[in-house]
Amino acid sequence: MFRELDKISEVARYLWEKGWAEYNGGNISVNLTEQLQETFKEKGAISGRIEIASELKMLAGELFYVTGTGKKMRDVARSPWENGALIRICDDGKGYELIYRENIPPTSELISHLYMHHYLRQIGRNTKVVLHTHPTELIALTHIERWLDSEALTQMLWSMIPECRMVVTKGVGVVPYHTPGTVELAEATIGQLQKHDVIIWEKHGVLAVGDDITTCFDTIDTLNKSAQIYIQAKAAGMKD
Repeated sequence: MFRELDKISEVARYLWEKGWAEYNGGNISVNLTEQLQETFKEKGAISGRIEIASELKMLAGELFYVTGTGKKMRDVARSPWENGALIRICDDGKGYELIYRENIPPTSELISHLYMHHYLRQIGRNTKVVLHTHPTELIALTHIERWLDSEALTQMLWSMIPECRMVVTKGVGVVPYHTPGTVELAEATIGQLQKHDVIIWEKHGVLAVGDDITTCFDTIDTLNKSAQIYIQAKAAGMKD
């Protein structure tokens, strides 16, 4: 457990230092069921049941660390427990409870995180991490209509540095703007997860899914380097 928390803390610090976590921007969820099942299986809740706007049967009984609503990444880096929540999905998959340590509500984008965890489990992937952050250059590209096309954006980012194609082998999905924290955003994101492990939310941010939070960060970092190179090369006179 503590190793995973150390990695969450480390990545949260990276996000803050990169300038990708303005104010309380971004959020993290990590499935800790394997690490914590024995310790917290019978632990009583410290909150009432909170309903979920869906039935997530594949996640029933599972435990997730989730950054808290309104919490800043610089504070998550300092103390993940004081700025996040441990939640347990109810046995019917229709709600969750806070079970440790502080009564801190999870991120307002929890529904998107849980939908993604559930969908990936449905298709046979035991993915542990959903990382959402606000990389400046990648978001900037979504203000340009031509880069709202997933294939066009992927090919351009791949062409900037060879590492990008090697690291982001499935390319990048793009989801048109939806209000953050809504079921509509969650459902649109699931549609992109059929093909991609990294998805850009138009004029909002980027998320990556995977088995390791550090790898998720590295993937987004590589993509954003490609976006930086493109923007700087265009400013220097590069022709498309």
